[in-house]
Amino acid sequence: TLRSFADLLSGKQGRFRQNLLGKRVDYSGRSVIVVGPYLKLNQVGIPREMALELWKPHVLREILLRGSASNLRSAKAYLEERSDEVWEILEQLVVDHPVLLNRAPSLHRLSILGFYPILVDGSAIQLHPAVCAGFNADFDGDAMAVHLPISKRAIAEVKALMISTNNLLRPATGEPIAFPNKEQVLGTYYLTSIPVEEETRKEEDFKVFSSEQEAIIAYDLEKIVLREKIKVMVGEQILVTTVGRVILNSVLPDFLRFYNGKVGAKEAKDFISQALVKSEDQVVADLVDAIKHLGFHYATYSGASISAFDGIIPSEKPKVLADAEKKVSEIDQNFRRGLITDSERKELSRVVWSEATNVLDDLAWNALGEDNPIKLIIGSGAARATRDQVKQISGMRGHVVDPTGKVVELPIRSNYREGLTSFEYFVGARGARKGLVDTALRTADAGYLTRRLVDVAQDVLIREADCKTKNSISLAKEEETFLITFSRRLNGRVAAEDIKIRSKVLVKKNELIDALAAEAIEKSGITEVKIRSPLTCESLHGVCASCYGLDLGRNRPAAIGTPVGIVAAQSIGEPGTQLTLRTKHMGGIAASKDITQGLPRIEEVFEARTPKFEANVAPYAGKISVSEEGDSRKVFLTGKEGAMQFDVPVGRNILVKDGEKVEAGVQLTEGYLDPKKILGVRGILSTQKYLVNEILKVYSGQGISLDDIHLEVIVRQMFNKLRITDPGDTEFIPEEIITKIQLEKANDELSKGSKRAVGEPVLLGITRSSLKTDSWLSAASFMETTRILTEAAAAGKVDNLLGLKESVIVGRLIPTGERSQLKEKKKEEKVKKEAK
Repeated sequence: TLRSFADLLSGKQGRFRQNLLGKRVDYSGRSVIVVGPYLKLNQVGIPREMALELWKPHVLREILLRGSASNLRSAKAYLEERSDEVWEILEQLVVDHPVLLNRAPSLHRLSILGFYPILVDGSAIQLHPAVCAGFNADFDGDAMAVHLPISKRAIAEVKALMISTNNLLRPATGEPIAFPNKEQVLGTYYLTSIPVEEETRKEEDFKVFSSEQEAIIAYDLEKIVLREKIKVMVGEQILVTTVGRVILNSVLPDFLRFYNGKVGAKEAKDFISQALVKSEDQVVADLVDAIKHLGFHYATYSGASISAFDGIIPSEKPKVLADAEKKVSEIDQNFRRGLITDSERKELSRVVWSEATNVLDDLAWNALGEDNPIKLIIGSGAARATRDQVKQISGMRGHVVDPTGKVVELPIRSNYREGLTSFEYFVGARGARKGLVDTALRTADAGYLTRRLVDVAQDVLIREADCKTKNSISLAKEEETFLITFSRRLNGRVAAEDIKIRSKVLVKKNELIDALAAEAIEKSGITEVKIRSPLTCESLHGVCASCYGLDLGRNRPAAIGTPVGIVAAQSIGEPGTQLTLRTKHMGGIAASKDITQGLPRIEEVFEARTPKFEANVAPYAGKISVSEEGDSRKVFLTGKEGAMQFDVPVGRNILVKDGEKVEAGVQLTEGYLDPKKILGVRGILSTQKYLVNEILKVYSGQGISLDDIHLEVIVRQMFNKLRITDPGDTEFIPEEIITKIQLEKANDELSKGSKRAVGEPVLLGITRSSLKTDSWLSAASFMETTRILTEAAAAGKVDNLLGLKESVIVGRLIPTGERSQLKEKKKEEKVKKEAK
């Protein structure tokens, strides 16, 4: 087929996306990953053969320098011989020369990290188990790519910024991402737990030790056993503990000691969280390694193993099922007599079977002995398994859902130990297969969402320390979700005014609210706090450090040059694959209540579309009257501007009362608000906050925590364009959509006495906003390549290369980080000189 010039430029295989935004690189390798249990957090095991290929030019140079070969050709032949000297050279070269590891898809910053290589035998890359979470990697056949930084500056950057021990926090939330889990916490849980028979021993039988060291020596000499209760002098007091707990505490830093309890997954994560606040990254990395080492050792020592036969089928099961069947047949009889409706029959039957399932769940769980390995593994939090899996193995599977999400009326009575009947298997398989299909579809949708978010926000950097704005947003206690508390939302933000508890100033104006202050504010009963926000930031390019606040991934105030737009896009896009895909069907009578949730809802908000499930909003203040006749329900609004009638569909709730007086912008019926309509009624800030809160609801509803700041950065970009209302003496035309920078520039260029252009803020979805950017290079590499390039050529546009994409395309270093800071310093110096 013939390919036109336009085809060569556009699309994933076109010039922009294939060759300019991403290129193939030399000095890289790829292999399957396996676990490297003995590695430190900042190390990776690289196969010798792969390392030799990566460092080939360096090895050849060293061979020539040593005189082992006279020219390049003979050096290559010498290298192929794989002599001892070649391996010795390689060993020396890899010392203190980090490599980059990457796992596709690269969804956020933690998908590419730096490690110091350790040469290993075999052909697989060995990875530290604690960094898997950041890469979203597991050891079931995943492959990873290795890249070698070559220049001195590249190596320095990897050591300073990209090494794994400097990236211990998730940039989306500021929570720790590298912590012990799986077998490691199974080991620590076994080490610190106390067997049932020990609980009943009398205190006078406990052996007493004068110090922790003495207890460990006694254990080494086999005078006591690992989980036996003993008395130990710890500091000033005598504690009842076990030598296992003493051993665990011996690796903890002073500020975490003495922890006298079981240490499972939750406690291990708490240790890391506390250490991150109280000490250096290196201390945290050493702690992760120490717990990992202990955990693996004692998980092996425990000899924990499970089989399906560790699950015990309760002897009472036949009776529980017979009782449930008896109740269900009574409900069916009542239905046949006409005493209850069909929907009531279904609901009552469902309740009966749910109760039976719960009874069997308790019986199956209690049938397990305290030292049963299943209980040990679930109790430690090492596995994804919960009591629910025990119920399915040895109780009964219970109710399952069909592909539309409705509960299947007939429960599955068998469990996995007994085996399912072919009918039960079939019923259960339908919903399970739907889940797998959804996951496959979701991945592509989430990837596309991330790409649009990156494009709309890629030029948002921290450009200055403080924009000195007087504006702020208020954060109210009532806006908290069940996952993201008020104090959590305040943490890391900058106060816009003094925050006082009675007469005491807790946080001064323009100061950062840290975790302790945020908790104190929540406990004090303050219900609303004014904070600085990217939504109100007055920086023309990007945002200022004060309006942004804390850089969550680094746990320090954001520095000039931080690419906060990209961080925001990745933080929102990375958990996107976990969101549900479909609208939820309520089933039965409430079929009209299809509520858009998950990814489609997020897309609806970010693209500023009119929602499918739209609510009615009062366009002006007035008095409400509600009329209900049969199925038709109407809401009337009467005000100074006139009267309006709203028809309410069946199944929707009316949120106002008859005779109530309402203000403009009040929601009258259930549903989602149309952001374009409320913008005219409620104003910009209220609309922006509505968009941020709507997206936060979707994420926290799916159990995903996310910081508001990222959403505010994206929503700011949706409002950063203006519609020309009066072009004045500029060359703009009425209704033209331009950026704030274009307006400022055009007005500045006018001569004195000329009429300035005026524009009003306009809300654009993320795709339209990306295409309306100042940079034609960025827009052309995103979508509609041909149209954008022809328009740019016709208008003779110039690209100032302010964003990241433009810089990548022309092959310049991106304007972030230290280069940005140097630029700002030079600017400041220039201004000072001019002022003198």
